[in-house]
Amino acid sequence: MRQPAHGGNLAWAAALAGCPPDAILDFSASISPLGPPNSAIAAIKSQIGNLKHYPDPNYSELRLALSHFHKLPSEWILPGNGSAELLTLIGRELAQLAATILITPAFGDYYRTLAANNAKMLECPLSLVSGHWSLVSGHWSFAKDKGLLLNNPHNPTGKLFTRDSILPYLEQFALVVVDEAFMDFVPPNEEQSLIPVVQEYPNLVVLRSLTKFYSLPGLRLGYAIAHPDCLAKWQLWRDPWPVNTLAAAAAIAALQDTEFQQQTWAWLPPARNQLFQGLAEIPGLQPQASAANFLLVESQESTSQLQQQLLKYHQILIRDCLSFKELGDRFFRVAVREESDNQRLLTALKES
Repeated sequence: MRQPAHGGNLAWAAALAGCPPDAILDFSASISPLGPPNSAIAAIKSQIGNLKHYPDPNYSELRLALSHFHKLPSEWILPGNGSAELLTLIGRELAQLAATILITPAFGDYYRTLAANNAKMLECPLSLVSGHWSLVSGHWSFAKDKGLLLNNPHNPTGKLFTRDSILPYLEQFALVVVDEAFMDFVPPNEEQSLIPVVQEYPNLVVLRSLTKFYSLPGLRLGYAIAHPDCLAKWQLWRDPWPVNTLAAAAAIAALQDTEFQQQTWAWLPPARNQLFQGLAEIPGLQPQASAANFLLVESQESTSQLQQQLLKYHQILIRDCLSFKELGDRFFRVAVREESDNQRLLTALKES
């Protein structure tokens, strides 16, 4: 079976480990272990009877819930079938520009959407100095005819860029796309989202995911926040009813579940610190500081070999970084899970 480019491929992992998929302890997909919220499950059950109807093509109720959540007019919000669908639309938009600056290492779907739309791409790598990643602004010539695509917090490094460090790019580029798929994991008093300024910049697009924080990747739900004229154009480009009835209902319930949100913000920092400290104590491993629900780890040994050993002998799946060409076979990424799972991983790594 072909090596997966994404995390969370349990069928591939189970085939290699020689066990059922549900026996795999998955650290490769950065999904919260606390969900899905009970409120979202209840909302899904309540909508089973409505499966005989088409969804509202405008997703008015979902957009209204997102509008209240972000304190934005609903016409600035476009739900999608995961952020992957919205990235495809964004790729078509970026392809109309002279080039797109891509901050690397970068999520593989960015390459997919740019290549699929024949967009010209210019890579700009992050700088790793003394174990700290930083955004190198560089001097991009004639940026007014170019786009910029980056994520914050950054995947796979976990680096959180400040809002002020990104704002200058909005004056320099024709279009700036900020993928904030992991921003929900940053507590409100620390988060650096650009959503509060989106109405000031018609060239800004912010992408969000509801699948990671609320543990709903199987439902495929994300949304874009951008100028209504841009979103109206994208609406014409795509197929109708991209979001199913159950996903819309789950999202509305989850957005209103403040108890689950507070629980997640209370859980993550100590769990992440426990995992970070445990990894740092293992010879040959150097975890990187992270603001998200995952840690990037530098290794002195081959991480693809380590991945296979963990699968065969411990039924544990970590995310190799072979698809991030700047990182290669000396880095791996692990999700932060609950304490007992984190400890099981640490014990297995010490034995490998």
